[in-house]
Amino acid sequence: MSYETAVASMFALGHELAHTPSNKFDLAHMRVLLAAMNHPERTFPSVLIAGTNGKGSTAATLASIFRASVLKTGLYTSPHLIRLNERIRVNGVEISDGDFAGLHSQVDALADRLVERKDLPWHPSFFEMMTAIAFAYFSRENVDIAVLEVGMGGRLDATNVVDPLVSVIADISLDHQKYLGNTVGEIAREKAGIMRPGGVVVTLPQQPEANDVIGNTILDLDAIGVSAVQYVPPVTPNSTQYSVLSTQNKNIEYQYPLQVMGKQILVRSPLVGRHQLRNVALAIAAAEEAGRRGISGINAESIERGIRETKWPGRFQVVPGTPEIVLDVAHNPAGAWALRSVLSERYEDRPLIFVFGAMRDKAISEMTEILFPLAERVIATRPDNPRAAMPEEIQQAASRTGAEVESIGEVKAALDRARSTAGTTAVVVVTGSIYLVGEVMGLLGVRA
Repeated sequence: MSYETAVASMFALGHELAHTPSNKFDLAHMRVLLAAMNHPERTFPSVLIAGTNGKGSTAATLASIFRASVLKTGLYTSPHLIRLNERIRVNGVEISDGDFAGLHSQVDALADRLVERKDLPWHPSFFEMMTAIAFAYFSRENVDIAVLEVGMGGRLDATNVVDPLVSVIADISLDHQKYLGNTVGEIAREKAGIMRPGGVVVTLPQQPEANDVIGNTILDLDAIGVSAVQYVPPVTPNSTQYSVLSTQNKNIEYQYPLQVMGKQILVRSPLVGRHQLRNVALAIAAAEEAGRRGISGINAESIERGIRETKWPGRFQVVPGTPEIVLDVAHNPAGAWALRSVLSERYEDRPLIFVFGAMRDKAISEMTEILFPLAERVIATRPDNPRAAMPEEIQQAASRTGAEVESIGEVKAALDRARSTAGTTAVVVVTGSIYLVGEVMGLLGVRA
């Protein structure tokens, strides 16, 4: 099977969220598939990371720390920006087209046999297939440890079949209510499903509803709760322990000293925005806990280096030029607030032109109310995804913002319009969906 055929076969399964609770491929079925594969997920230790916002940044930072600790590191994240291969990496390198096609062929054929024998009621979904391929690849590559980002929720997510060395819960807010619940508390219960009896969970204080659920679950499971609070620096630039740096490419960095593993390190993260300080703190605490549980090589120096070398595209990524373009995957109200904070801090005196596209099932009205008041002009567009909202729907959702919203359905035309309108002074901000950001990256020739 060719790589192109494998990718087409994956997408023929439908979008990873295009299922209903009645036909969800549950964990029992996922375990049947993995048992037939001789349980590749049991051949390596793992860290499992859930959350609404920040879980990807935390995963990328933690994986970078492990690599700096001379550990062969698997990283599984979702969704992708440009190509499926981005989701599965070993030591920062994407799975090759040949390896993906070969493993897909094996897992797909096995799944068909299991359905034929009625061991499975239906073929695995897109996300379950991706997860199984990732586990098989990490096992074949003999990784020392894998960092796994939960796709959605936690309790019933395909990644939750592992027995994690450490569980991590990043910030929780409203998102995917159709699948996870209508309140922060209900969503937190799904995220807390990645904890294990007697296991260790790393987290930070957050909304009261989420705190209550996480705390009670820790007590019910007799788990070990580890707070990363000690690794979150002061949030005011006026502190003598904290400074804001501006690099040559104008990405904001936060530099601050920390005591880690009995030594002082200087944290310099390339991830932009004050909200990223919490994700870095979670990664540091998770690395320490992994070290306490037998993962060798992790020390203060490797933590410092790993943070500094983190790469996580599409998160306030600045593409220099005229005009300057900012790419950010803010896809829910919490992400929109984080983006607004960084834009206000960095571009206070410059006009902003938004290219905005979002999935129809997202809180579009809330996102537009947060972001569009910053804009001189907004161009609504539609990324190439069946779940994407039409530009006219975005215009209607933004009616209360008072922003001037222009509708251009084709992404390239929307980007061209924004660039021509921006001139030499305005900044073009592309946001609202990871699929839009990925499409624009492809148009700009920016690697993911």
